[in-house]
Amino acid sequence: MAERRIGLIMHGVTGRMGMNQHLIRSIAAIRAEGGVALRNGDRLMPDPIIIGRNREKLEALARLHGVERVGTDLDAALADPRDEVFFDAATTQMRASLLRRAIAAGKHVYCEKPTAENLADALDVARLAKQAGVKNGAVQDKLFLPGLKKLKMAIDSGFLGKLLSVRGEFGYWVFEGDLQPAQRPSWNYKKAEGGGMILDMLCHWRYVLDNIFGETRAVSCLGATHIPTRYDEQGNAYRADADDAAYATFELENGVIAQINSSWATRVRRDDLVTFHVDGTHGSAVAGLMKCWTQSRVNTPKPVWSPDTPQPIDFFAGWEEIPDTQDYPNGFRAEWELFLRHVAGEIPDFPWSLLAAAKGVQLAEAGLQSWAERRWVDLPKLEV
Repeated sequence: MAERRIGLIMHGVTGRMGMNQHLIRSIAAIRAEGGVALRNGDRLMPDPIIIGRNREKLEALARLHGVERVGTDLDAALADPRDEVFFDAATTQMRASLLRRAIAAGKHVYCEKPTAENLADALDVARLAKQAGVKNGAVQDKLFLPGLKKLKMAIDSGFLGKLLSVRGEFGYWVFEGDLQPAQRPSWNYKKAEGGGMILDMLCHWRYVLDNIFGETRAVSCLGATHIPTRYDEQGNAYRADADDAAYATFELENGVIAQINSSWATRVRRDDLVTFHVDGTHGSAVAGLMKCWTQSRVNTPKPVWSPDTPQPIDFFAGWEEIPDTQDYPNGFRAEWELFLRHVAGEIPDFPWSLLAAAKGVQLAEAGLQSWAERRWVDLPKLEV
């Protein structure tokens, strides 16, 4: 058994998502467990350099998590032939230009979503990566959630029969920042800084819909800014001009109708922060982040509408939970391992490419257009 080094340039991992999910729970965890196991018995060991503006902050983060290299000069890092992969989890506004620089330097690229603020840029970086022949991918972490993997298994098994509809509920109350500190950064609520629910979450819903339920063909979306005044990290009031909620209906190529509400201004009374209720001719399923419940056709109760008597049926009791029959690693780590194996040549095709990610940007852009023009917007096929 041999150890094979793979050099990573990690940019933007001092932020919440980049640090917690990508550096700590993915790359540092992989390193701590001896690297990624390859089919021939070798171990692929990621060797990251974390790049940012604040060296002191970078060095403190590196010490905590066993990272040996830090830097503040991205150009120098991109010029180093020892590092073959560039990863970005910084702001959406910077991402397309950073990916272009990395591709021009001959690096394989992997990044958070959205891959750009607009579809033109998202397609451009996908096209550049294809032309340069570099391997590329984007984070589509929801596909690796235990609840959605169980849901996909239920669909693939035929348990639900012909799919009819999907109803998704996502969100929670994000504190305004006056009485209690906000759980999300203030840029999320500012248009000028790339904030907004539609740009953030419709990119996720595109790959969830396409990979689990059917290719998305059209969208009707209404956005809203329910909380117009919020308070930033310093306690100062600011105008929240980006949408903090989105109410969208999607038409899929196979005739399935999906409706997904996304809101940072809702209080949760459901099984999880996100749930998908899927109805089919032979059964139904409800999936959250970790769990999935099903109800078959023959076990469906027969309610009778009566506004005059208390409901006699316990509707929750008629559902059966899909058990855990395997380990479910952190979703971000699971996709990281697949991408690293792709770069190493062990996996020839990586379906979650920059082109796949551009579809998410396309849906977000169409959602914003639908809101502005108050109409359905079709989604043409994308190619590079």
